[in-house]
Amino acid sequence: MSEFIGTKLTMNLGERSYDIIVKSGSLENLYQFARLDRRVAVVTDSGVPAQYAQMVADQCKDAHIITVPQGEASKSFKILESVLKQMLEFGMGRGDLVIAVGGGVVGDLAGFAASIYMRGIDFINCPTTTLSMIDSSIGGKTAVDLGDTKNIVGTFWQPKLVIVDPDTLATLPRRHFINGLAEAVKASLLADPELFAIFENGDVDAQIGEIICRSLRFKKNIVEQDETEQGMRKALNFGHTIGHGIEAVKGIKGRRTVGLYHGECVALGMLPMIESKALQKRVRAVYRRLGLPTRTTYDKEKVLAEMLHDKKAQSGQITIIKVPGLGCWRAETIPVEGLRPLLGIEE
Repeated sequence: MSEFIGTKLTMNLGERSYDIIVKSGSLENLYQFARLDRRVAVVTDSGVPAQYAQMVADQCKDAHIITVPQGEASKSFKILESVLKQMLEFGMGRGDLVIAVGGGVVGDLAGFAASIYMRGIDFINCPTTTLSMIDSSIGGKTAVDLGDTKNIVGTFWQPKLVIVDPDTLATLPRRHFINGLAEAVKASLLADPELFAIFENGDVDAQIGEIICRSLRFKKNIVEQDETEQGMRKALNFGHTIGHGIEAVKGIKGRRTVGLYHGECVALGMLPMIESKALQKRVRAVYRRLGLPTRTTYDKEKVLAEMLHDKKAQSGQITIIKVPGLGCWRAETIPVEGLRPLLGIEE
């Protein structure tokens, strides 16, 4: 773990770039990496230990902590408006800063608020969950949901800095910790057999630093080549087409407190897209080893209906990502009806 904890990666996007710091204790030393001598809105949610946002606020010259309710339901226009109003009442201007401290929901919401407040102000992401550290904290996708359709209203707004402090994972419930690893399994299947070997035979807890860094390197390389998802960035949607459908029907959100988390849905969504039966068997074994679900029961027609709302479905066609073997993938555009056999729906 030690050789990876203390890694600095740099996202290079043409004339713009930003650093991704993976370092124990980096959250309490944020001032070493960022300009905090301005008004700073620290956005967090009620599920994140309050000490993390406070730790960031204490390093700022003038900070205001904005706490939204925990859960996917906070990715709404109502909560977005509340965040923007608080930023306005705090007197924030064009030179000020938004810092997200929390998981993917907080990052998506705070990043979107930063991207549209005064037509765009600086944003720093401090992910505190495995899911956000491994995946959503980099790449610049920000969004809120509209009704049941996920991430349909948003922007590409790159952070100025990403601070990944693995120490914050100590307070994460075990199921959330494992949930986030699904996105790292995704990265390993698409492009990193060595990372997959950690999931098959390694010590996930001891090697979490390496898992985070390998996953971030993979995503960084793709985003650098395709920032706004015109081509190869679509690979990152592997498992998400079916996964989002399952999440809409069985996900933990709003008043629904029993069900599946995002990573668990993505894990299930990846299985039908793996074309090699031998690899599919190995992936199921990895899921069992980690504690991710290998199957679930759901109303297949309802899941299909949700998939047809997917923003990737256009004019009766949808692009899906298939994995023919470990470390390789291909994009395939199929008629939306072609999703039926993938869900196991008989003609």
